[in-house]
Amino acid sequence: MWWDWALTGVLAALAVLEGLLRPDLPWRAVSVAVTVALVPTLLWRRTKPLLMVLIMVAVTSLAPLLMNGASLNSYTMVYVLMLLYSLYRWGSGREIVAGLVVMLGVVATSIVSGRTVGGDVFGAFTVVFAAFALGTAFRYRAGARLRELDQVKLLEREQLARDLHDTVAHHVSAMAIRAQAGLAASATKPEAATDALRVIEAEASRTLAEMRAMVRVLRRNERAELAPGKHIADLKELAGQGRDGPEVAVEISGDLGDVPPPVGAAIYRIAQESITNARRHARHATRIDVSVAADDTSVRLRVSDDGDSSAGRPITSPGYGLIGMMERAGLLGGTCEAGPNPGRGWTVTAVLPRTGMVT
Repeated sequence: MWWDWALTGVLAALAVLEGLLRPDLPWRAVSVAVTVALVPTLLWRRTKPLLMVLIMVAVTSLAPLLMNGASLNSYTMVYVLMLLYSLYRWGSGREIVAGLVVMLGVVATSIVSGRTVGGDVFGAFTVVFAAFALGTAFRYRAGARLRELDQVKLLEREQLARDLHDTVAHHVSAMAIRAQAGLAASATKPEAATDALRVIEAEASRTLAEMRAMVRVLRRNERAELAPGKHIADLKELAGQGRDGPEVAVEISGDLGDVPPPVGAAIYRIAQESITNARRHARHATRIDVSVAADDTSVRLRVSDDGDSSAGRPITSPGYGLIGMMERAGLLGGTCEAGPNPGRGWTVTAVLPRTGMVT
């Protein structure tokens, strides 16, 4: 990452500057050379943390041989703590155990050889375990964040599966009813038509039973609805003045007659979530504009408010609502973006393919 290169450059410059300004630094040329030589290990501390720690241990252990037994006393060498932190933050379980054993061995060897005595022993163990605790804490925090994101995506996939099931179940139910009606009137029809109707009814009934069993797991044993889910036309229900929020204006344009139900449901859900977020977070907002436009290849949704752009809606770390909208759009082969307007307000834009291909 670019900041790793910037950090490397800054530390190398500091090491050279320390060598020039510290006349008391033992073996200045060797100390500066070793300090600068170890700085590039920071570039691979995320991908190969154990190897970087081992290189650091080997170099710092061999350096006294070139310095007549003197120890490295460069203040800039404090950056080696970043290598220890990186081992616990990004290393695998085996790498962490191996690195901890190596570091404890280095400390023990230093104690036995007499280079570390008295209060320095406590300080050495404190430094090792402080790096361990810090790296472990950030590792746990990052893992918890990933688990929460996965849960949001899973719930969004579940909601999409529910919408798909409700739509398909509605049409399959109609097919079963028509097949039953055909059987009732089959007395005047050829025998082949009767057999075909029986096949249609059996297939429809079996499909409904299998889909109910599948969705029962997805819904956590909730009863399945056979009515079709929300569609783009239902957005008009969201228009109007809220009791304690800004006015919502909905504009729908283009030919939306043959838009697949999954796309229509996704457009509705994204718009609904965007309106909810605007009412909750758009400070001093008076109006929320919702516009849907369709062409031959895609359906575009735009939800914009006129609230303060600095009302605490982050861009670099999106909330779970926005993550859910992005996941739903991505599952259908589309995109969803959000960000502040040039002046006031916040805008959510979603573009979904008209075909509604589910990935």
